[in-house]
Amino acid sequence: MMRIGVVGAGAWGTALALAVRRAGSETVLYAHEPSTVAAIQNTHENPTFLPGIQIDADIQATGDLGVVAKADILLLAAPAQHLRTTCEALAPYAKPETPLIICAKGIEEKSGALMSDILAETLPDMPCAILSGPTFAAEVARGLPTAVTLACEDPKIGQKLQQAIGSPRFRPYFSKDVIGAQIGGAVKNVLAIACGIVEGRGFGDNARAALITRGLVEIACLGVALGAQAKTFMGLSGLGDLTLTCSSRQSRNLSLGVALGEGTPLKQILAGRKAVTEGVFTARAIPDLAARLGIDMPIAMAVRDVLHRGADIDQTIEDLLSRPPGEELPSDMDFA
Repeated sequence: MMRIGVVGAGAWGTALALAVRRAGSETVLYAHEPSTVAAIQNTHENPTFLPGIQIDADIQATGDLGVVAKADILLLAAPAQHLRTTCEALAPYAKPETPLIICAKGIEEKSGALMSDILAETLPDMPCAILSGPTFAAEVARGLPTAVTLACEDPKIGQKLQQAIGSPRFRPYFSKDVIGAQIGGAVKNVLAIACGIVEGRGFGDNARAALITRGLVEIACLGVALGAQAKTFMGLSGLGDLTLTCSSRQSRNLSLGVALGEGTPLKQILAGRKAVTEGVFTARAIPDLAARLGIDMPIAMAVRDVLHRGADIDQTIEDLLSRPPGEELPSDMDFA
């Protein structure tokens, strides 16, 4: 039986451990917190990060990276801003031939690095894939039907991983576009905050639809500038993930935006949360990355200004609405 390790026992990592166990693999789940390891081992629950979900008793929890590193495949589910330190800690134990699947969605705040760039720096020469798409952890954990993108530059490795983690209720679709899968998953978190602000301010569903659609163009422009294929953003890791995250208050990013739109200060919102809201950090990194590439991303920039520069929400919205509308889609971009 194949042994799959999941590094990171937050809500998403725990849900992934359940998904790969259902796919028929022996599963080991690494948690940084000793209390989480103890809870999973003793009560088969993760009350801190995924309450109310029963965890398969055959899933082994550990606080030892050396144990999880012995797996045949590793899923890296640490939050995006902690992926670098996690990989650095994993490096002494990692086997060079072990495929790594990045399951975090974000861009490193300080460096602007993609998650695959971090892996290339900290765990060089190890096979790398990206798992992204429209997923809420609680639904994956309960075994509800889910489809995702599994992106890998090497089709043979990608198909091996696809078969290893896939099941009728957790369906990975293969792509070779590693950059596109990452950009879609990262930027949609920022756009979800924008949609939440719009909802909190009571601007209606027309405005939400406009933000989703114009946001998709921003995602595609940034992605293509980084080497992605435009058509990737019509798939699960682009339009699929964007639609889900911008449409449900299960999304931590959307719900944060709603609270902001209703007038709650950012510090107060974050103080009341245990789980990481990735879009808050990625919102700082994206405008800088876009500026270096000469890409216009007004929605992402507006979210950055509201979150990190003290911009007034109503004035920021008026500034966006005052922009002259131009061409709907870039004429040189092929989404087919």
